[in-house]
Amino acid sequence: MNQVFASIIELAILVFSIVIHEVSHGATAYALGDDTAKNEGRLTLNPLPHIDPFGSIILPAIMLLSGGPVFGWARPVPYNPFYLKNQKYGPALVGAAGPLSNILIAVVFGFSIRFAGVLSLSPQFIQIAGSIAFLNLILAVFNLVPIPPLDGSKVLFATLPRSAERLQEFFEKYGMILLLVFIFFFSGVILPVAGFLFRLITGLRF
Repeated sequence: MNQVFASIIELAILVFSIVIHEVSHGATAYALGDDTAKNEGRLTLNPLPHIDPFGSIILPAIMLLSGGPVFGWARPVPYNPFYLKNQKYGPALVGAAGPLSNILIAVVFGFSIRFAGVLSLSPQFIQIAGSIAFLNLILAVFNLVPIPPLDGSKVLFATLPRSAERLQEFFEKYGMILLLVFIFFFSGVILPVAGFLFRLITGLRF
């Protein structure tokens, strides 16, 4: 029962973390001049408008059951890049906002663990804070992989020279296939990177 409860807690943390991730995309786009997400009611922390059945529930559950790293995604918050004030780097800023929000969450809860003695925090809170920090680092690392539709691809495409347009077209055309290949064959690289960042922030091993 404890393991079931722990899995439910992890899924809940994941859902709310990816909601914050997506809202950060929309809020950044709004700050840069695009009100598409606002007009469609997606600048809300209510998880229901953001949940993607596969990316938010089915895939995380499969990863939990298989003992792999728990990650996923929500329904992408819509935005129109043509409305952004900065046409070249605006999409990259919108893309980077999601992973950066997860890193910020990880830093806040990770530092609470690092200074738990000074703050007199309970062991139960430290355990939950550790899960929040670690899951958000996994989300950040996963979403920074430069494969469409992940956020890392937007950052990559904004920095590529015009001569690399064919490479971008290839990635955009076969992005979902490449992403599935990465998830099922190379996702093991996510945990060591997230673990290193977790130790760096908290001073602990997860």
